[in-house]
Amino acid sequence: MKSRQFVGVRIDDFVTRHVVRALRRRGWREAIVPFTGYGTDEHVRVLGRLTLRPSKPKTYLGMYTETFLQRRGWRNFVTAPVPRRPVTVKVGDDELELVTDAGGYIDVNVRTSASMHGLKYVTISTDEAPPTRAPVRVVDSAQEFGLISDIDDTILSTWIPRLFLAVWNSFFLTEGNRLAVPGMARLYQRLLAEHPGAPIIYVSTGSWNTLPFLNRFMKRHGFPRGPMLLTDFGPTQTRWFRSGREHKSRALAELARDFPNIKWLLIGDDGQHDPAIYREFAELRPGHVRAIAIRQLSATEQMLAHGTVAVLKDSAELRWEPPVVPEVTGADGDELAAELKRVLRSRPGDRSG
Repeated sequence: MKSRQFVGVRIDDFVTRHVVRALRRRGWREAIVPFTGYGTDEHVRVLGRLTLRPSKPKTYLGMYTETFLQRRGWRNFVTAPVPRRPVTVKVGDDELELVTDAGGYIDVNVRTSASMHGLKYVTISTDEAPPTRAPVRVVDSAQEFGLISDIDDTILSTWIPRLFLAVWNSFFLTEGNRLAVPGMARLYQRLLAEHPGAPIIYVSTGSWNTLPFLNRFMKRHGFPRGPMLLTDFGPTQTRWFRSGREHKSRALAELARDFPNIKWLLIGDDGQHDPAIYREFAELRPGHVRAIAIRQLSATEQMLAHGTVAVLKDSAELRWEPPVVPEVTGADGDELAAELKRVLRSRPGDRSG
């Protein structure tokens, strides 16, 4: 007997199907939105999304007359995905045929034998959308150091997920008013300068729809560019909303699989579940974690983040004794830099600090 899909998925599919039909009748056409992927000498992970866009975007309702810095946040969430459509991914001379998922996303690992370290490009296309180049950050298989960073409240002050403030910051606040956490860009630049060729990958529960804003934000504030592993709002096969915690844990496991030689420096904040997620990952895969660095939110930021001035219970109490890997804390990037300077000078197997 065939089981029925979760009602939220059926509603989401119904709405998407009818929106796509209506927009196609208005002349909207398919377009590839490339995301930055990553890989090694042996494989690359290609990421992107197939959406519908107006054929004349510069004149459509005047939406594109504002400068990027004056865009309201709600525009970042207006997307018309094209689900379950055939696409072609070309990596070098090899082509792979696949189908977008229910959200129009493209996420595929492709084997490659070419040695091509650095920022490279693959091609994604459909029978309607022209070939679009998608960037891929290819890391030397000999690299042993990498950086994984959260985004919300780690490099970007968002005050998420308290409902009112999340709505205000994400949908109404102009991009130019979004604040960077002091010292974090300097910290990341220094760490990557000290480890040439090391990757930086941002893992966040934020929506893929906000990627254009995040790219502009990082460029404006001097953060190193790197692949982002975001998620998608909406229902799953079992619930109305996706679990951000599950998304982060799964992303960390995938990175450990894809980069078996790298020991990661994990950087997050104590406003939500980063300490617990990182410690669990280090406990399960201690050979893949160099250290954990946690930005400590102020009492006001804690209140805005989850409604209490105290650190979340699992973040405060979940700790293995002795610590599996070195852990440091600080209020901003400059404080973390001072602590990390001491920790990263020690041997990888040293658990002190």
